[in-house]
Amino acid sequence: MIFRAPPLETDRSRIRLREQRLSDKAAQLAMWGDPRVTHYIGGEPQVPEVIWGKFLSAAGLWPVMGYGYWVFADRASDRLLGGGGLSYFARDIPELEGYPEAGWAIAPEYWGQGYATEAMVAALAWSDQHLSSEVRAIIEPAHGASLRVAEKLGFRRIGDCLYVDKLLDIVSRPHGG
Repeated sequence: MIFRAPPLETDRSRIRLREQRLSDKAAQLAMWGDPRVTHYIGGEPQVPEVIWGKFLSAAGLWPVMGYGYWVFADRASDRLLGGGGLSYFARDIPELEGYPEAGWAIAPEYWGQGYATEAMVAALAWSDQHLSSEVRAIIEPAHGASLRVAEKLGFRRIGDCLYVDKLLDIVSRPHGG
């Protein structure tokens, strides 16, 4: 069992995937409090207590599930670019049960630069090496940027679900891509 997020570096040498640190708190609060980030992920900016709870729960995924989320950091400056990886949120969506769920978010000032794809390629390569399962995700159909990232990563639509009163696409990526 893996108890901490293992550090990873991307092939393009721009991003380091690392565990969360207390020093990331301000950047996390800014990112998840931004309505541009949350527009398709929950719909509303999050309050500091909720962001802090998600920060702690993301760190807690590793010792409980053996996989989890990383911080996506600029390799040169260690500046937080975003975060993501694999999760299990017990969403009561039958198509997600038993599968790691992929997720990613990038701070708006770094959008359009390929960071989500680059970081998630590394996260999914780790998954292919350490897990034996396909990976699934849910994405709001109107979130074109996230759907494009998912497609580049090898995810394909397998259905939809109603979650928190929103119809979402369910996408899947086979083990090994």
